[in-house]
Amino acid sequence: MTCAAALAVPLTPPASAAPARAAARNAADPVIPGSTRSLPLGPLSAERVRGTAPEQGLYRPDGEDFSLVGVVWRDPGSALRGRVQVRARSAATGEWSGWQDLDTHNADHGADPGTAERDARRVRGATAPLWVGASDGVDVRVRADRALRGGRTGGQRPPLPSGLRVELVDPGDEGPPAGAPAGPPHTSLHTAAAREASAANTDVARFGAMAIPALNKRATERELVRLQGPLRGKPHIGPRPRIVTRRGWGADESLRLSGFTYMKKVKAAFVHHTASGNKYACSQASSVIRGIYRYHVQSMGWRDMGYNFLVDKCGTIYEGRAGGVAKAVLGAHTAGFNADSMGIAVIGTYGSAKPPGAAVRAVARLTAWKLGLYGANPRGRTYLTSGGGNLYPKGKKVRLNVISGHRDGYATECPGKRLYAKLGTARSSAAHYQGR
Repeated sequence: MTCAAALAVPLTPPASAAPARAAARNAADPVIPGSTRSLPLGPLSAERVRGTAPEQGLYRPDGEDFSLVGVVWRDPGSALRGRVQVRARSAATGEWSGWQDLDTHNADHGADPGTAERDARRVRGATAPLWVGASDGVDVRVRADRALRGGRTGGQRPPLPSGLRVELVDPGDEGPPAGAPAGPPHTSLHTAAAREASAANTDVARFGAMAIPALNKRATERELVRLQGPLRGKPHIGPRPRIVTRRGWGADESLRLSGFTYMKKVKAAFVHHTASGNKYACSQASSVIRGIYRYHVQSMGWRDMGYNFLVDKCGTIYEGRAGGVAKAVLGAHTAGFNADSMGIAVIGTYGSAKPPGAAVRAVARLTAWKLGLYGANPRGRTYLTSGGGNLYPKGKKVRLNVISGHRDGYATECPGKRLYAKLGTARSSAAHYQGR
């Protein structure tokens, strides 16, 4: 176990989490672009899909407007033991894509078991979302596993969970590049919720900033003293990287629950991939994030985006869950180990695809800075207490790498085999950035 105690003073204000959606707009507030269309799935005819497995789906050849798609169901405790595939029709060319699989093993993302966020009535089971680009038609099919064909057998649950729906998410227009002085309505500060989210970062940036600027190592150390007071010994902290704020990527703050929930410290970082596919340009990253945000909140029923940070394939870092990038914000990213940790999601799918070097370097820069705020050594190990999961029972103290993959805390493929293999590089680089 390696966890420095020199920076023991937490960077956290008193916890607060109001049980209501962010402040509603009034007539003077701007209209926020973007929408989510939720459509029920129904039985598929034998003529369309052969086989005897229980199957549901939906064919909507035109008239839709979306860029991200996922499938949800009523009970988050029910697993979808089967295969979910979608194809989409391009709004630009009218051509249909090939069939693409949605990751059905998504219960490992989310709030810890037994918490208010996890047990809220609005929470649903869901696949991972898939980015398909601007589309106007969708075709969905859900097939139960072959071993479960024939309906109820041996007292098992029905092969497919009830209440299956496809979620078609339109993230809204792109807007200006992050850092631009003015923006469309979705980057305004006209709502109390938007002002609340922006004010949470005023310890490290000006109010209303589209991006938190990078600092060199010396300036970062001076900022650390300003935030925490005189330090004991030499600080080990990496230079603060540039971070695009929620305002910068265009978050509709009215979607999330108001208020923030904080922890006392950040002892570890869990690295994820979004499993949303790699067919996006870096110029589209803000749209992808807005789509994931809508899917997490409106489709899955979480209080906010689950991840604390996101990183695109070009290495740009984005603020995730609201509450302040320098603060210990409780996320919903690694079921069972959200407490005392942060979640970083690399946008894409990295089971067989090689993660870009720029993304791995961004993970190292981000962890060197954020873990450094709380005295954690990126090469070290630390103890976290399990909140319950499929690897460790609730209450068990588990020794983990300070920079871990999602699969270290939960039996899952996340963050993908190829990205997981790069975590050693991220640890070494982050420690180097910290001056260790």
